[in-house]
Amino acid sequence: MTARKAKDALDEAPLDAAAFAEKPHYHGHRARLRERLLKGGTDPLEDYELLELILQAAQTRRDTKPIAKALLARFGSLGGVLAAAPEALKAIEGMGEVSAVQIKATHAVVARMLREDLAGRPVLTSWKQVIDYLRAAMAHAGSEQFRVLFLDKKNKLIQNEVQQRGTVDHAPVYPREVVKRALELGASALILVHNHPSGDPAPSRADIDMTKEIQKAAAALGLAVHDHVIIGTDGHASLRSLGLM
Repeated sequence: MTARKAKDALDEAPLDAAAFAEKPHYHGHRARLRERLLKGGTDPLEDYELLELILQAAQTRRDTKPIAKALLARFGSLGGVLAAAPEALKAIEGMGEVSAVQIKATHAVVARMLREDLAGRPVLTSWKQVIDYLRAAMAHAGSEQFRVLFLDKKNKLIQNEVQQRGTVDHAPVYPREVVKRALELGASALILVHNHPSGDPAPSRADIDMTKEIQKAAAALGLAVHDHVIIGTDGHASLRSLGLM
């Protein structure tokens, strides 16, 4: 057993009767946090307190407040913590594999709930829900990813796929592959999406040129490209709204 696995096993082991005889100071704090959540919901809780609650399932023998605050200091925000890579999470003092899994599972639940909220809705009239989902899924990713929302004739979502993953500042995009996949799915329209890990969603010249290439390939087969949305931690940009397509 490695040193890290041994630490994880200790942190995640249930407390025995002897341990309950002398409860650490943070047990009362944990009980108060749970009570506040159950009585008042999540709004009265600070971000670090929500992280404490997430971590408590894995960290039965440790005060999770310092870990929660260290995570926020390292990743900048609650969204940044949830979206962080498992290895980056485990690099924080006090974090083990199971704790990282708890955080990644929470992130997956949030993204999935937002994605399910789009099911069956005309995407263009549910734009806030679209942006909320895309921000949860992509805003804090450490590398670029290029995603396509494939829509039917009523602009309802057929499929939501990451087409390419890249580096911190580039993800290769192949217009023919995008159009080919749209035809396979029987889509009538597309919304292109990618993220800027730098945080600034302002489109680059390359973003604009790539959008025009996909528009041209799509138009030749009767497919509409409604928008190209760029997601960053500082917000989002719509090439359609900016008059760039």
